[in-house]
Amino acid sequence: MSREKEIYKVTLIGSAGNAALLTFKFIAGIMGHSSAMIADAVHSLSDFVTDLLVLVFVSISAKPQDKSHDYGHGKFETIASFLIGMALVAAATGIVISGALKLIDWWSGEQLEAPGWIALWAALLSILIKEMLYQYTARQGRKIDSQVMIANAWHHRSDALSSIGAALGIGLAIWLGRRWTVLDPLASIVVGLMLVKVAYELLKVSIGELTEQSLPAETEQEIEQIIQSFADVQEPHNLRTRRIGDHIAIEAHVRMDGQLPLNTVHERATTIEHKLKERFGVKTHVTLHMEPLSSKRPSQPSSTSRQVASKSPVYQGSATSSGLSE
Repeated sequence: MSREKEIYKVTLIGSAGNAALLTFKFIAGIMGHSSAMIADAVHSLSDFVTDLLVLVFVSISAKPQDKSHDYGHGKFETIASFLIGMALVAAATGIVISGALKLIDWWSGEQLEAPGWIALWAALLSILIKEMLYQYTARQGRKIDSQVMIANAWHHRSDALSSIGAALGIGLAIWLGRRWTVLDPLASIVVGLMLVKVAYELLKVSIGELTEQSLPAETEQEIEQIIQSFADVQEPHNLRTRRIGDHIAIEAHVRMDGQLPLNTVHERATTIEHKLKERFGVKTHVTLHMEPLSSKRPSQPSSTSRQVASKSPVYQGSATSSGLSE
């Protein structure tokens, strides 16, 4: 099964579960007089909406590169992850405000209605189903390296967590009596704050990718080690990396003997490119700028990432290998 079809299949399974749950939760929240369950239902509604976003944006991100998108459409998947994070923020904000208003009413002397058993059973059922959806979606997302699926999996997990908070608040409000009905809106506020944290983690990753954040330092070190594994290649520098949807882009300058024929230098660049693709995936975009070794070595070593290249090369010109050249 293709990557796009796998994302569609997993997302459709999740959306079916979300549609059933949000309907049951709204009914249980209204019939059971539970603000925590209604807040939980709103969260499930946001899950359903983000499922639709995934279906739309994944179909776009799967398109191959074209004249207007030289690096492909992978960023659309990142945009979907960003929108999922924003949807979580919106859901969390609504939950916290709703719970706070209930608390204000309670503080003003209003007697809050005790939640019913149907609300508790809805919360328990939601915990079970949403945790199963999280495990399934996260496993498949890691399998095909899909950030949007992993983000959507966390949306399932956050819904399970919100249902745990709702179940605790509803259960305690039922068992401890009417004096403790305030625990129901308190639980909804705790759930909302938990969602804010989850949303922050998702947005941090997606914003990093949209703003061309470099890959982690350990990944860049591994890239340099692969380049330096060839004896005739020295001094990798000006390393630049970034993620584009489900694949990465690598750009680097490396030095070789300036007396070697251009054909030999090009063959070595192609070999390095293939080695990097073996490690990071065939869709990895690799660009290598080949430079001659200077007759006078610089006083400072230049093997670290992003170091400024030598200003006195021995010969004019360079050889470049990229993922589009083969």
